[in-house]
Amino acid sequence: MACKRHETVSGDEVYGPGTYIDKDVLPAPEDARRIFEVLASRTPGFTKDHDLWDTVRFEGRPDPMVPGPMKSPLVSAALHAMCGLVGNELLEIRDKKPATQSRVTVNTDHAGIWLGSTFTAYVEGSDLSTLLRSRSLSKIFVRNFEQGFGVGPLAGRATAIYPTKDPGVWYQLHGSLDASKTLKSMAIDMDTPLRSLAEGYNYIKNHVQKWSADELEMHNVRHGLCGSICYSPEGWRATEMGKRLAAHPLVNYKLESYARPTPAVPPTQGLDRRPLAGVKVVEMVRIIAGPTIGVTLASFGADVIRVNCSRLVDFNVLQLTLNTGKRTVDLDISKQTDMRILQELLNDADVFIQGFRYGSLERKGLGLQSLLEMAGKRNKGIIYVDENCYGADGPFAERPGWQQIGDAASGVSYVMGKFWGYDEATGVLPPLPISDMMTGVVGALATMLAIRDRALNGGSYHVVSSLVAGDTILLDPEVGLYPMNVAQSTLDKFKFDRSSPDQFVSEILLQIVDGWKRVFPEYLARDSPFMVSFPDTPWGHMDVLQPVARLADEEATPRWKTGPVPICQHSTISWA
Repeated sequence: MACKRHETVSGDEVYGPGTYIDKDVLPAPEDARRIFEVLASRTPGFTKDHDLWDTVRFEGRPDPMVPGPMKSPLVSAALHAMCGLVGNELLEIRDKKPATQSRVTVNTDHAGIWLGSTFTAYVEGSDLSTLLRSRSLSKIFVRNFEQGFGVGPLAGRATAIYPTKDPGVWYQLHGSLDASKTLKSMAIDMDTPLRSLAEGYNYIKNHVQKWSADELEMHNVRHGLCGSICYSPEGWRATEMGKRLAAHPLVNYKLESYARPTPAVPPTQGLDRRPLAGVKVVEMVRIIAGPTIGVTLASFGADVIRVNCSRLVDFNVLQLTLNTGKRTVDLDISKQTDMRILQELLNDADVFIQGFRYGSLERKGLGLQSLLEMAGKRNKGIIYVDENCYGADGPFAERPGWQQIGDAASGVSYVMGKFWGYDEATGVLPPLPISDMMTGVVGALATMLAIRDRALNGGSYHVVSSLVAGDTILLDPEVGLYPMNVAQSTLDKFKFDRSSPDQFVSEILLQIVDGWKRVFPEYLARDSPFMVSFPDTPWGHMDVLQPVARLADEEATPRWKTGPVPICQHSTISWA
């Protein structure tokens, strides 16, 4: 199925240097199909068989659904479709039914809502946005993993975008999960009496404006802190780090050919007919991107055990969606007994997902080389997944980073500031946790490709999924941006509130969910065709967004067999 030729014009005068605007706007399903073919053709290891591509079908409303010019729902749809197609390839290996006789269906609206799915669930009939606004959500959690995160005017605005001493240069400050460390390093007094988040933002702003962007960068590097200049897309591509990241494919996995050879591991035959049934995954991650890799693999049938330490901060709300289909355990790997449990899990694992900075796990014997040695000794290959900010190599590879860092570095925040009409290259976060969610589905896709290759050829594989890469794909010339009149029409239709540099991602996400409810409330209702119910979770009856990709074989199509569970639910655990 040949797609219409895609043409763009320069968007430099509209969205900033290094942007490209579509000359003709296609209906969303048709454009998703085009983007699918772009990504499929670029991805090493992904099938180039157009007969297989033709088994993929996109459906949905024709119009954009998020504020701004970026096509995040369509890129999301394309990546989920690629996961579905690899799922069918795995079924062909197991069941001998040609993948060309199956199909994958993706609804582009479903794929768009998925980007905000951490805030679309229901608990005992109440939706999360209502529970959050009524301040009732915290009451449902027995354990509070947030440990005071973001409490107070200063901590609540430690992660925001600020102007610097340099005219027209903005900086994404990030408090990580301990705002006091970041702010105190800049001589900001945490005990300053302030009454509101607005006062907190202005107080920090007055301090940040005394620094140049380069001074902020060097300060953060010196102290091991997060932060990024809000580059334009062209500005990021011109950096050494931008060039190094661009040298790698978005879906980045490779055979570790120097490791000890191990035999093919064919898919498991059993009662569970999903493509990844029998695959054992250890997930050692926090927040959104890493858990999204695991929850996606779980929907395709993998047995996913999430490992966390209850001493560490995480966001309570995320466990209501990103732990669906998983089991969880509380392990402190600084303790010998807990490390032994983790090692026992890894001894039989097929996949290890980790979201820590390069080098930190090597010191614990959990780095890539250590696990490749383990895989060689047991004679079964492993897929080692690094989820990080800046990718596999380059000058920033070991720097810490979160979603907002990806948004700022890539140029996404710059483009959103232009869209909202701000002056002086003001940065504004995108409307959804895009880089987190994209990094998650990209990591899952790369992992599935590695599992497929291991099933055919054996060996061990290394996957790298990067937050910045998850953003830069949205600014790719072959993806294109919506013209301003189309983006404005979307804004008018959904009546989205204007975003601003001071906002945290959850504040903007609530505004987006509000807009969706105004236009297609049926998609977000408990009885929506996109939702699935779990009547007996630790929080009672829950409804969550179901997996995006649908396979023709109902027994094999992605789904979760168990509902969400709390982080650190068990003190010990083993494979079933």
